[in-house]
Amino acid sequence: MTHQRTISNWLFLCAFMVFAMAVIGAVTRLTESGLSITEWKPISGALPPLGQAAWQHQFDLYKQSPEFAAKHFWMDLEDFKKIFFWEWLHRLWGRSIGLVYALPLLWFWVRKQIPSGYGWKLVALLALGGLQGFVGWFMVKSGLVDRPSVSHFRLAVHLSLALFLYAAMVWVGLDLRRSPPDRDESRMDLSRLVLAGWGLLTLLSVTIVWGAFVAGLKAGLIYNTFPLMGDGLIPPDFGSAFTAAPGVQFTHRVLAMATLTGTLAYASATRRVNRFAPYLAAMVVVQVGLGIATLLSVVNIGLATLHQAGAITLLTLALVSQHQLLNLKKI
Repeated sequence: MTHQRTISNWLFLCAFMVFAMAVIGAVTRLTESGLSITEWKPISGALPPLGQAAWQHQFDLYKQSPEFAAKHFWMDLEDFKKIFFWEWLHRLWGRSIGLVYALPLLWFWVRKQIPSGYGWKLVALLALGGLQGFVGWFMVKSGLVDRPSVSHFRLAVHLSLALFLYAAMVWVGLDLRRSPPDRDESRMDLSRLVLAGWGLLTLLSVTIVWGAFVAGLKAGLIYNTFPLMGDGLIPPDFGSAFTAAPGVQFTHRVLAMATLTGTLAYASATRRVNRFAPYLAAMVVVQVGLGIATLLSVVNIGLATLHQAGAITLLTLALVSQHQLLNLKKI
């Protein structure tokens, strides 16, 4: 049992690092730093440029990118260093997660401390982490060919995979700490509440994906009023809910309101058996408030970063709530 708690704590640490990675990624995107490094060097790329010649080489590579030609042609080397920092930190943090995960995993494996049935899960998480690194570069490459920005679809995949990895780490960590529920609570029929929990997690995930679409298309820079978009609730130039900035922003608004309503209803319905229900209800209100504030501020970097962190916090509370209900249902 001691080994299980140790492994659980380690997984929670790794999950926290993925959380921080997503927040750093938000700052990287908001400062338009994500395309500043035009090469992928998994080993040597861990070090920043050392010396003036190395910095100039990186800057010369960036000058060949579509983003520099279309948007950042005014930059000098000192300006370039500022955006380079965030992308370098983002990649360095990703490498750090890999080491913090892989080395302890090897230690637990050699010492035969991994509980039965968890070996393949922990290896699968390692593989997902490696895949996430590849997807990140796949996303960056979309902005280095003929457009000064990354594909918003690839951005959504990159964020979704990161959050899936985060959720899986949290879930397995909770499994390792599972404790028997209160006997009276375990007699309740929780089937409908569990089904509602899966529905809420699905709705929340879709809302986050559309948030990534908003970020990728910079759709938060238009229609900076709420609740109206122009003269009405629906923008006159709606276009597509998947590819047009007005349509994407409107769809994210609708999903956000649905998530607000669904989360409050779920928290109310589960309040007797879910000790996280009050926090879940409070967090969804805060998150919607952060979203509106981000919009009204024309995407202030601080507010937008908090909005992304809020989305992950809300996801975490929904996850632990669902895990708790499933734990009750199994007894």
